[in-house]
Amino acid sequence: MANKITYFAITDESSSPARPSGVLRRVETDEGEVDEVFSRNLTWEFSPLLYSAENGDLTNDFTEVTEAEANEIVARIRAEAAAQAE
Repeated sequence: MANKITYFAITDESSSPARPSGVLRRVETDEGEVDEVFSRNLTWEFSPLLYSAENGDLTNDFTEVTEAEANEIVARIRAEAAAQAE
């Protein structure tokens, strides 16, 4: 069971804080932590992106957001995927 979940908006050179390219969550439990990105498959999947950023990879920026803000990003990604499927 998750003890703490922290959400991050992902931005890069082709996105902005107002319209992030994605969302990542860090799930912390008694057994450790795991980072998951909401993928184009519309599921939460393991991601090394935040660990890479913490170790010097400057490709993406991560801004902590609320769960509600993360849900808005997920909803936008789902809507964009549905529009592309039409």
